[in-house]
Amino acid sequence: MSHTLRPADELAGLFGRSRLSRRGFLRGAGLAGLAAGTPGLLAACGTPAAKQTAATCKSTDLSATQKTLHFSNWPLYIDEKKVTRGGKKETIHPTLQRFQRETGIKVDYVTDVNDNSEFFGIVRNQLADCQSTGRDMFVLTDWMAARMVDLGWLQRLDHKNLPNVESNLVTSLARPVWDKNREYSVPWQSGLTGIAYNAKLTKEVKSFDELLTRGDLKGKVSLLSEMHDTMLFMLLLEGADPERFTDDQFGSAIDRLQKAVDAGQVRAFTGNEYAQDLVKGNVVACEAWSGDIIQLQFDNPHIKFVAPEEGLSLWSDNMLVPNKATHKTNAEKLMNYYYQPEVAAEVAAWVNYICPVQGAREAMTKIDKSLADNELIFPSDQLLSKSHGFMALDQSKERKYQQQFAAVIGA
Repeated sequence: MSHTLRPADELAGLFGRSRLSRRGFLRGAGLAGLAAGTPGLLAACGTPAAKQTAATCKSTDLSATQKTLHFSNWPLYIDEKKVTRGGKKETIHPTLQRFQRETGIKVDYVTDVNDNSEFFGIVRNQLADCQSTGRDMFVLTDWMAARMVDLGWLQRLDHKNLPNVESNLVTSLARPVWDKNREYSVPWQSGLTGIAYNAKLTKEVKSFDELLTRGDLKGKVSLLSEMHDTMLFMLLLEGADPERFTDDQFGSAIDRLQKAVDAGQVRAFTGNEYAQDLVKGNVVACEAWSGDIIQLQFDNPHIKFVAPEEGLSLWSDNMLVPNKATHKTNAEKLMNYYYQPEVAAEVAAWVNYICPVQGAREAMTKIDKSLADNELIFPSDQLLSKSHGFMALDQSKERKYQQQFAAVIGA
């Protein structure tokens, strides 16, 4: 099974007039590493990396005299606008341009985070040796952010510089198990993992139990090739807590997944491919990311997103300041700026994932009322009460669980 990164123009056709989803485009890339002998996985989970502490790795902040910021993010994960300058077309980021004008801080914004494990492999040697990565801030998903917190590779944030974050961070994301007081991280965007189905081709799919056992769905189901997403639901089916489980419980969850695979229930484990398969009818129901489904619904009202009876997966991608970054205060100013509701709403209107900023929903009504009313961007407390995170794993367990999962999905 091949999990290849699709060209942007091909995927743009998939989503019609809507923007290409950051996660739909790129999260499957990690399994390309598994299919090719696990270089991406081994970069994140192979030889144990050296830990650091605030005492062993000290950083100096030069923000007072240097008005610059080096910011690494995922592609297609900030508001964009096409403009023509000097007869040439270029892409700008309006909210980022305003930040630079208002603060005088010049932001070197690069989109070089293409996969959590791949990025870990890029920066691990410098961070393990207490050396600069050349970046002041980058954005990584919960489980990888948790790994870096555990390794001592991140600088502690000064919340006196983050009044907007303190006031406006949504409650559901305020205390993750891996960074309970948000000492090292601030969510950039968030999202839900649940079930999507094509109502033109099948009746409603209400649960992962149905997804894995209903006879009419046999061979017409896909699951995600991201271990943390898929195994969270297998753990829930086993009655385990995804935020605190044992090796035995994970083993039982793996056995449940293997049983569904052996029965021919699952057509494929995919990254971004599930969107195309769902639209074309190759699968009629699947595990899916909320932001992708919002975009598919622009052009196909038959595509539905369901909060499974077992619960939902809630994740976030987080702004982090690595050790030896020399512009931490400048990074904190940018974090604080993006927690203004009006600014956050502009970003959410473009990326279509859950906005982590309280007050942004009201601001969104001035941009696009249909998005303000979309529960996959501004979920209710009732919906969020059904959500779960995934337990932070050390390097040994991450490698062990990834290998077990890869064996089941055939990677």
